[in-house]
Parts: sequence; structure tokens; C-alpha cells
Amino acid sequence: MAVWARLKERPEEGADGGGSRRGLRWAVGLAVGVMLLAVGGFVLFDRVRPYLHGSGCEVRTSQGTMPLDLEQGANAATIAAVAFRKQLPERAAVIAYATAIQESHIHNLAGGDRDSVGMFQQRPSQGWGSPDKLRDPVQSTSKFFDALVKVKDYLDRDLHDAAQRVQRSADGSAYAQHERDGKLLAAAFTGREPATARCWYPPGKKTASRRPEAIREMRRAFGSRLKVGGPSPLTQGAPSRPESWNAVKVTNPRAGWAVAAWAVTHAQAYGLTEVRYAGKHWQADAGHDGWTQDKAAPPDAVIVH
Repeated sequence: MAVWARLKERPEEGADGGGSRRGLRWAVGLAVGVMLLAVGGFVLFDRVRPYLHGSGCEVRTSQGTMPLDLEQGANAATIAAVAFRKQLPERAAVIAYATAIQESHIHNLAGGDRDSVGMFQQRPSQGWGSPDKLRDPVQSTSKFFDALVKVKDYLDRDLHDAAQRVQRSADGSAYAQHERDGKLLAAAFTGREPATARCWYPPGKKTASRRPEAIREMRRAFGSRLKVGGPSPLTQGAPSRPESWNAVKVTNPRAGWAVAAWAVTHAQAYGLTEVRYAGKHWQADAGHDGWTQDKAAPPDAVIVH
């Protein structure tokens, strides 16, 4: 009886052990399958991620966050660049931003009320200049600042008062509502708050590299005081080699971040792929990530690829 009992127990123990092994194999297979799905999902997400965010720019400062489209970002950077060229204080840029927001939402409009054109909706019939010049963001901004500095004590006036003395619009009080946004944009694009402007766009919106043209346009906005070096040629009609680069020399951090913001906001239009400055860098392929760490990025020059 004892022998029979022992023989009876063995197959039951064997059956339990086999089931455990099958369960273990099933669990391992399931874990491997889940891991493969996770890895495949990550690879797929990493490939489609640049397409998910669409196109746009964002300014994120201590005063808040403001979304912009690519054109608004480029125009906002141009306003700061012209203020830099004219050596104007940040308050002048704040007034310009508030005015441009009210007049055009910082878009370079082909037309408007009667014969108004451009970011500031300036009218050729009122002596602002030809329509072609007023549709040029650099020239229209320059004309706005030229008129603003002629307003007596403009830095001490209420924003809407200073803007209205330049614009002479139907309702000058409307500019006041945009002062907060004007301050936010000025903090970012004049470089007072570093690495606060980013832009992004999907691979389908990439353009061919035109770095020499971009650098010439940058110097037109910032002025000839902006010195540029590096191996990439800058002459008219020079070929643009995507693997090459230019170094825009800067004398202080504010100027450096203003230049860097200009390069980022104009990257899509000119096919720029990377901007490096002061320990940080921005890459077009990961534009939505904004500025990331780059210990080799120099503090005295903005590197533009």
C-alpha cells in the first residue's frame, strides 16, 4: 500500500511541475512580447514625433508664455534686431510689440484699412514710404522707431499715448491692452531672459540651406556692428554647404540671445539646422524640445549651422 501511494504521488507532482514550467514560459514570452511592442512603439513614436507638433514658435519667460506662428516669431525677432541696431532701450521694443500686435497680430500684411500695409499698417498716403518698403519688416520697423524717438519723453509716457502719437489711429487706447504681451516678447527677443524663444516645424517643411543669405539678412536687421566669421562664405550667390557654419561674434549675453532667437525664428525660411550659444543649442530636427545643454557652445559667439 505504501509503494502504491508513493507511485500515485509521482505523476501528480510531475503534472504540477510541467504546468509551472509552461506557465513560466508563457510569462516570459508575454514579457518579451510586451518589451518588443514597447521598443517598437518607441521607435515609431520617435520617427513620427517631429510631425506631431506641426509648426510654430513659443516664448516662455518669467512673465508667462505666448504662442506664435513662424511668421510672427520671425517678425518679433526682427523688431528686437532693429532696436539693437538703433541702440534703443527695451521700452521702445515693448511699445513696438504692442503696436504690431494691435495693428497686424505681428503679421506682415499685404494690405489693410485703405492703403495701410505691413506689420504696423503704415500708410504710404501719409508719408510713411512706398508699399514695397513698408512690406519689408526691417524697413517698416525702422520707420516706426524713427518716428517713436521723435515723440518727446516717449519713454515716460503711457504706452498707448506714445504709440498713438506715432500711429495716429482711430482708437489710440487700444494699444494699452497689449502692454503685457509686449513686455513678454521684449524680455525674450531682446535677450534679457536667455533661451526663452523656440520654434519647430515638421520635416516636410524643411527648406534648402541658404545660410549666406540668412547671415546677410541678419546683419541688415542688426546692423554692420554685427561681426561674422567662420568657414561658410557670405558673398552674394555663394553656395551654402549644410555641413558648414558661421560664427556671429557678440560682446554681451543680451546681444547673443537676441541673435540666437533671430536665427531660430528664421531657421525654417533659410534652411538653418542648428544654433549654438552659451552652453545651449537648438536643433531643427528637435525644435519643439527648445534649448538643450551643450557645454561646448561658446559664450562669445553664436554658431549658426
